[in-house]
Amino acid sequence: MRIISGSARGRKLLAPGRRFGDLIRPTSDRAREAIFNILGAKVVGARVLDLFAGTGALGLEALSRGADLAVFVDGHRSVTELIERNIGLCGFAERATVLQRNLAGGLAFLVPKQLADGFDLVFLDPPYGATLALRGLESLATGSFLAATGIVVLEDAAAAQYPEVAGPLVCFDRRRYGEAGFWLYQHT
Repeated sequence: MRIISGSARGRKLLAPGRRFGDLIRPTSDRAREAIFNILGAKVVGARVLDLFAGTGALGLEALSRGADLAVFVDGHRSVTELIERNIGLCGFAERATVLQRNLAGGLAFLVPKQLADGFDLVFLDPPYGATLALRGLESLATGSFLAATGIVVLEDAAAAQYPEVAGPLVCFDRRRYGEAGFWLYQHT
């Protein structure tokens, strides 16, 4: 696993070992590259929220490609420690925040940390087949976490089904890379 493009291009990230078991399922380099090609220039200057961050590869790729800041959230201490180490390897400590929170309880914990104009880009990558992705999407749609032009990139098993519309969010693109499916949502 590595950073695909930008200032940290080629930087190898620490991957989950056996001790992580099923806690982390990293997004493949190929899928990550394709998603960032779709996002293009929207990443530059973005404020990023990486939920169920795992290794932090999605948020780190965004920082490498010019995002202003990234907040990484995962529920397991060993995983957040791995994210912090990967942030250090990439040299992004000043632009990154790592939070250990159980996301099954919703996003209310973000309210005090919320940016005035919301996040421009949110990665939502919970364990496949759980209801957490849909609940997270609904929280993002009904809360004030997203910027007016904010984008949500939801990842789940390719066979999963998600609505075309979730509140003010509309799915503008859907992709499949191997076993992974991606739904990209934006405000109407």
